[in-house]
Order: sequence, then C-alpha cells, then structure tokens
Amino acid sequence: MTSSRTLLNRLGSPAPGTVVDGPDALRRRRLVVAVFLVVGAIVLGFSLTSEPGDASFYPLTAVLAATWIVGGFSSGPIRLGRFAFSDPRSVGAAAVLGTAAGLLVGSAFLVGALITREIPALADLVSQVLALRDEGSIIVITVITLGNGLAEEIFFRGAVYSAAEQHHPVVVSTVLYVIATLASGNPMLGFAAIILGAVCAVLRRCTDGVLAPICCHVVWGAIVLFGLPPLF
Repeated sequence: MTSSRTLLNRLGSPAPGTVVDGPDALRRRRLVVAVFLVVGAIVLGFSLTSEPGDASFYPLTAVLAATWIVGGFSSGPIRLGRFAFSDPRSVGAAAVLGTAAGLLVGSAFLVGALITREIPALADLVSQVLALRDEGSIIVITVITLGNGLAEEIFFRGAVYSAAEQHHPVVVSTVLYVIATLASGNPMLGFAAIILGAVCAVLRRCTDGVLAPICCHVVWGAIVLFGLPPLF
C-alpha cells in the first residue's frame, strides 16, 4: 500500500530537481515553438488528408517528422529525464514507466474500439485513418508511424512543454497537441490526441524529460497500428 501511494505521489508531482529555462532561453524557445507549430500543423493537414495510396503521403509524413524534430532541438535543450524512488539520476526507470503507460493506454484504446466499431459514424472516421495503413509497405508505414510518434514527443513534450513551464504546461502542451492534430480534419485523431497527449504530458512532468513520453507514444502507436485493423 505504501509503495502504491508513493508511486501515485511521484506520478502526480514534478520530478525532483526539474530544470527550468532562464528568461532569455525561454523567450527564444517560445518563438521557435510558435513558428514550428504553424509549419507542423500545415504539413500535418496535408499528410493526413492525402488519399490512400497517394504518392505524396510518404514524403509529407517524413517532412512532418523532420519539422517536429528540428523544431524541438532548435528551441533549446531536450532532456531525457529520469524516474526512480532512490536514485534521481535513473534514466532506465523512465523508459520502463513510459512503456508500461503505453501498454495501458494502447490496451484501453483496443477496448474502446470494440464500442466504437458499433457506431457507424465513428467507425467510418477510424476506417479513414486505417485506410492509410492498408496502402503500401507495412514496414514503411510502421517506421513512419513510430518515427512520427518519437518526433511529436520531442517537440510537444520537449519544446512546447518547456516553453509553457510556468503556465500549466501539462494543459498547454496537450491543448496545442490536440489543435495541431485536428489539422488532419479527423475528430477521432483529435480525441486520441487528448488522451495520449495528457498521459505523455504527465509523464514529462514526473520525469522532467521526453524518454518516458517517447516510450509511451511508440508502444501505443504499435498497439493501435497492429491491433485496430482486425477489429474494423
């Protein structure tokens, strides 16, 4: 019971020794984030509204991943983070925490899919996204999906979160992630972004880095990529 309570307290609190940008670095980070948010949302809108099999889909998604990564690292330092009860320098525990969170969130999405598929309007929205998976090489689609998940975490839970550090960063980074995702025009992707974005933002807060959110996003992405199609 004590261990469970301690874990919940750690998950609900900022990581000990959380690093905060100074005034000059913060202004620079916010400017870079604003620019790349606009660019990324535009590219995302084009990539996810491409017709299945469209030759532009692969290059656009590659450009999108590059946009998030360049924007993230251009804004300032991006930390891996750490999570442990005894050793505050532990990086491995952050990876384990993120992986476990990804498994839980991914499993919850599969359960939710069993309900969603019974509602025609929602099932159609999910099918529109999954249609992109059925075109082309599954290996390439997997690399694109997981690679973009990594890139999004570097930007949204790395750069954006740090830019909003003094103004409710969990909420701000999640809201901006949802808005950018809604550029795709698919409400179901926006709904997924709310849940995944909130979980990853909490992981960022309690680890002070992007490793746990990256692990969570990549594991979730793999589960959704391979688990949803058989259900639809």
